[in-house]
Amino acid sequence: MWESSVEPAAVRRVACVGAGVIGGGWVAHFLARGFEVTAWDPAPDAEAKLRRLVGTAWPTLVELGLAPGASRDRLTVPETLAEAVSDAQFVQESAPENLELKSDLLARIDAAAPAGIVVGSSTSGYRMTDMQAAAARPERLVVGHPFNPPYLLPLVEVVGGERTAAEAVRWAEEFYTHAGKTVIVMDREVPGFIANRLQEALWREALHMIDAGEATVDQIETAVIAGPGLRWPFHGPCTTFHLAGGEGGMAHALDHFGVSYPWTRLASPELTDRLRASLVEGTGRRSTADLVAERDRKVIAVLRAVRGES
Repeated sequence: MWESSVEPAAVRRVACVGAGVIGGGWVAHFLARGFEVTAWDPAPDAEAKLRRLVGTAWPTLVELGLAPGASRDRLTVPETLAEAVSDAQFVQESAPENLELKSDLLARIDAAAPAGIVVGSSTSGYRMTDMQAAAARPERLVVGHPFNPPYLLPLVEVVGGERTAAEAVRWAEEFYTHAGKTVIVMDREVPGFIANRLQEALWREALHMIDAGEATVDQIETAVIAGPGLRWPFHGPCTTFHLAGGEGGMAHALDHFGVSYPWTRLASPELTDRLRASLVEGTGRRSTADLVAERDRKVIAVLRAVRGES
């Protein structure tokens, strides 16, 4: 039986373990939401990189709107993991995708963090059941999988492992929601969760089309951006299919089309030198900084449009 020592809406101190792209994005998000944040990463230059990442993200966060008390000055970077989590009221782990590394790190976090707090993992695909195996208190460990960048995209997928307490999952859902996220609580563990598996299906079909010479990188990008991508901010694939049925809705669409179109191939092709070259050439024409700035600006515009904001 696990009991929390703090209510989700009362959390003021958050620790982020791992300060790369995902962990740093979490740091920026939590700072913008007014939390005090401690961050730890074993890389010798982690603090400098983290502060640059937060600085780059901050204008975007200001544009979205900061919470009362939000400040980059509320970030501290202690020297040890134990210091980073010792008085945290929530911990977000964002280490690289390596099962052995994550399992060991979560066990170390569990040993050092206060007993009554939840620890969330940003894993992109591992089951919490596998990651919590070495922890002494696995009942408070949950997956809190964000979408990149966490400071901008609202989705978080939450699911516990076989030894996670239901109360910890409920607590995580309330906390992430309080922290400004859009939360999906999954009914069961599925490797890759929901959004990544959907994204992966599209990615694999794109690889097949490029590999077979059926489409170029530019054509695939344009097809998504000027086509289905424009409705995805507010209508997902199920609603889209439903609307394809006209007045008869989903029932008519299913009767007419079946459950899917018989066109796609979901098995991945071999990553040949030719396929790799096509992908690299097709995506490398603009700088990463330019693409990040464009992405942030346009996602803000879409988010505001969906919310009905001027």
